[in-house]
Amino acid sequence: MPRIRNNELRKFEKSLPIALLRAREATTRLFKPFIESHDLTMPQWRVLRALAEADALDAKTLAERCVILPPSLTRIFRCLTQRGLIAQVDCNDARRHMVRLTDEGRALFEDVVQESEPSYMQLADAFGPERLDTLLDLLNDLRSTVQTMSDPEEEALPLRKVAGGR
Repeated sequence: MPRIRNNELRKFEKSLPIALLRAREATTRLFKPFIESHDLTMPQWRVLRALAEADALDAKTLAERCVILPPSLTRIFRCLTQRGLIAQVDCNDARRHMVRLTDEGRALFEDVVQESEPSYMQLADAFGPERLDTLLDLLNDLRSTVQTMSDPEEEALPLRKVAGGR
């Protein structure tokens, strides 16, 4: 493949990683105040959010769904357990660490959703509900496409290498 010269490279404003980062930062700023007002971090919220849709999930599944490194997830579990928001679930496989939302955790989840949903609806109205759905579908398709393009050697890397970046 011929070498690409700097003057042939797409412009910075058309860089996909930069555009994704900027969109992430902008949307995070929109919802972060609701999460922080309940003394939660964004990763803690992602765990609560994922658990709200399931009876219980194991640590591996949560790490993948929430895009959280396993060591960070361990700290999150400890904090959320101490606050009474999650509880460990008995599991036949001792190697699997299963957790679920407690009633208190579900109540907190509902409080945050009730507070943040008007902002979500405002965003959907401003951006267009159909466009937002299309964007979410496209982002999921992009992720799937990139994952299928991955080098087989990279697929064997543990989550910490992939999620932590290089």
